[in-house]
Amino acid sequence: MTPSSPDIPAGAGQILQVETGLQQLMGDRELYLQILRRFRHRYPNSGCDARKALDHGEPGHAQRIIHTLKGAAGMIGAQQVYLLATQLEPLCAGPAQAWSALLAQLEQALRQLIAVIDEVLEGDPQQVLALNTLQSASAQLPETRMLLLHLARLLDEGDGAAIDVLEQSATVLAASLGVEVFQEVTEAAHQFDFEAALATLQAAMA
Repeated sequence: MTPSSPDIPAGAGQILQVETGLQQLMGDRELYLQILRRFRHRYPNSGCDARKALDHGEPGHAQRIIHTLKGAAGMIGAQQVYLLATQLEPLCAGPAQAWSALLAQLEQALRQLIAVIDEVLEGDPQQVLALNTLQSASAQLPETRMLLLHLARLLDEGDGAAIDVLEQSATVLAASLGVEVFQEVTEAAHQFDFEAALATLQAAMA
């Protein structure tokens, strides 16, 4: 991490890349903290839940759990969990020896990630997230437009993190898209009909 992030424990940068998460949210620090809290609430037992599903002969359910975790981890910059989930997802349909060791690694990485998130959330947000201004070509676009493009990418990838964006940026998105369109996109996303949600979003953006 950068020297301006003193409250993030040493070595945590390998577990949680705050800069990456902020970049994906156009530098919105408050939104990033909100999504960290949501991740902390929703996903700490994802590895155990996937293991239970696999033990009960439900590989499809396990894959959905891992897929959703992957999207959420990628969104906050949890690269280690993201990569392990990416590797594990297609293996869930195979025999136990194909996924057992990797799932154990994912469970351990997730425990480490939750510990780091707790450290971040317990610190002073202004100190923890006092990072250098993020510069990129895309950052020159209006923030709302960037948010819409980010949401479109998540929907196109079938990434469950799109739901987090819709919930956490509801005010901005509703103002940009119009309440009716926003509600239509949100309803489709909550039903995991990402294709319909994306079509509605793209039509509104056009």
